This record gives sequence, structure tokens and C-alpha cells, in this order.
Amino acid sequence: MTTDQTAILVIRSDADTKGVNKVSCTGIWTVHGIAHIEQQLKSTAWPAGADMEIDSSAISALDTSGAWLLHKIVSMLEQQGCKVWIIGLRPEFCSLMDLISSRAVISERLTQPKDGLLANIGRQTWHGLENLSGMLAFVGESAIAMLRLMAQPRRIRWRTTLHNIQTAGFEALPIVGLLSFLMGVVIAYQGADQLQRFGANIFIADLVGLAMLRELSPLLTAIIIDRRSGSAYAAQIGTMKVTEEIDALRTIGVSPQELLVLPKLLALVIALPLLTVYADVTGILGGMIMARSKLDVSFDVFIDRLGDAISLSSFLTGIVKAPVFATIIALVGCFQGFHVGGSADSVGRQTTLSVVQAIFLVIMADALFSVVFNWLNI
Repeated sequence: MTTDQTAILVIRSDADTKGVNKVSCTGIWTVHGIAHIEQQLKSTAWPAGADMEIDSSAISALDTSGAWLLHKIVSMLEQQGCKVWIIGLRPEFCSLMDLISSRAVISERLTQPKDGLLANIGRQTWHGLENLSGMLAFVGESAIAMLRLMAQPRRIRWRTTLHNIQTAGFEALPIVGLLSFLMGVVIAYQGADQLQRFGANIFIADLVGLAMLRELSPLLTAIIIDRRSGSAYAAQIGTMKVTEEIDALRTIGVSPQELLVLPKLLALVIALPLLTVYADVTGILGGMIMARSKLDVSFDVFIDRLGDAISLSSFLTGIVKAPVFATIIALVGCFQGFHVGGSADSVGRQTTLSVVQAIFLVIMADALFSVVFNWLNI
């Protein structure tokens, strides 16, 4: 190739009167003309910490490969502590260099070495503390907004609340009823063999009744509602965040807490205890059917024994848990929705996170209830 068909890099080791070293780039900086420049860079001793001026006014052609190589030279010099600037580059080449520079930043982030174990633990711990702090702040804001509504009941959005009761409560009856019915069947079936060994068939009513009313009905209902409605809350608010509807509400003076969070919270606090009672009934019904077929315990005998085995405190134990579980589900779902970024991928990620966090907190709350009830001998 002739000189005008290849790329040339000339490095002047002597600095000018201002202490600036010169680098001249001439020729055609394209994929076919820069192969030897790579070898030249490896064998060149660059002055460390000096000011470098790259004169590119004589570059007659520049493609992506040439621009990438020129950016590589600049980055290499900057890593050695040099101050580098490019002069004389044509305007059309400047646009290509800007594009290469922006993509190079993304590439450097993707190719960064992985941190060690302690660094990852520290980062995850700090991220968890930030989420905890944000969650506590969100709970505080919701509590203040709720107190404000209680002081001024006319500000409660009853239509939105009733709509959420319908979607989160009434429309969930089929799935809650079916799963609790099957759970009662499973409990009775698993306990039947053990009770038959000791001739204690009648105590199947105690097993099904206490298991459903105290633990399984509120917990199972909360998990179903979280998967069904809690995730929907996160997705709905997250989508509104992506489309900037949340910002629009704040701009016109409408509080997102009062419009989006509190109606959902009130709806779940009302609907979840009712669904828990419904799950109690269907679960006991499933246990009765299985006891009839497996242990030959009639419905009348089962109900009579159930009245003796189940006290009012056992029933209220499960009902008291429901509003707490509802509050956790609503607040976690709305909180994760407000933390959605600017992409659809973020909506899915935060929705999944809301389900996982809500189920974890519900089970933790249920464990705390068990400890407290045991301490109170309930």
C-alpha cells in the first residue's frame, strides 16, 4: 500500500515550548489500513504523566475500526496519567468518535472484573439497608396519609376502594375456595391413617379445624392474594411510573398515596378477613368429606365434635392475622411499584420482588404471631 492508503502514527518525543508532546495521525484510518498501528502501539514507550496533543487534521478517512483504535490510544494515555486532547478532527469524524466513546463506556462497565466475596456481601448488605430505609419511609408516609384521611373521611375514594374490594376480594373467591377445600382434603387424608391406628377417628375434626382456622386459612389466603393482587399492584403502579403518570399526578396536585396506595390498602384490609372466613368454611368442608369417605365419620358427628374442639379464641386467632397480612401485601406491592425504573424489564423485576418479599414478610409475621400467642397462652 502507498502512504496515502494506510494509517500513519507519528510520535514526537520532544515537547514543545509549552511542554506538550505531539502525536500526528495521517492517512486512511480504516479497517484495511490500521493493522500495523496495533503492533506499533505495543512497542511504543509513551511518556508518563505528560500532556499529549493528537493532531488528526491529516486523517483523510475514518471508519468504526479506526475510530475505535483512536479512542483506544486516548484511553491508554489517560490511564498512564496523561492529559490528552484531539485537535483538527473533521466534524463528521467527531460524531463517529462520540458514538464510539459512548459505547466504550458501556463496554468497560460490562467487562469490569468481578468483585470479591466480601465486596459482594458489603454491596448486598448496603443495598438491603437502603431498601429497608425506603420501605420504612414509605410506611411512614402511608400512615400519615391514612391519619389524614381518618381526620377527613370525605377525602376517602370510596369508588376506587370498592373496585379494589371487588377485584381483590370477590373475584378471588373461586381460587381461594378451591385451594382451601383441597387443603382440608389433604389434611384429613394425611391424618386419617395415623388416627385410625389409635382408634381416634373422631379427632379428625380437631385436626382439620385447628389447622385451618389458626394457621392454614389466613396464611394460604394471604399467599394467594399476594400472588394475585399484590403483584398486580406492583405492576400497575410500575407501569404508571414508566409512562410518567405518577409525575403527572404530582404535577396537578393529586397525592399518589391517597389515589393509588390507600384505596388498595383499605380494600385488602376489608377483603382478606372475609376471604379467611370463607377459606375456613371451605377447608372444613373438604375435611368433612374426606373424613366421611376415609374414616366413616358422618357430617353430624364431625360438626358436633368441631363445636367442642374449636373455641372462639381459635377462630379469632386466624382472623386477627388477616388485616396484618393484608397491610404487608398492599404496602410491599405498592412500594415496589413506586421503585420501578424506566423500562418494562424493571416492571417485571420489581413485580417478582414484591411477591417474594411479601410472602417472606407474611410468613415472618405469622411466626411472630405464634410466638406471641404461645406467650399469652392463646
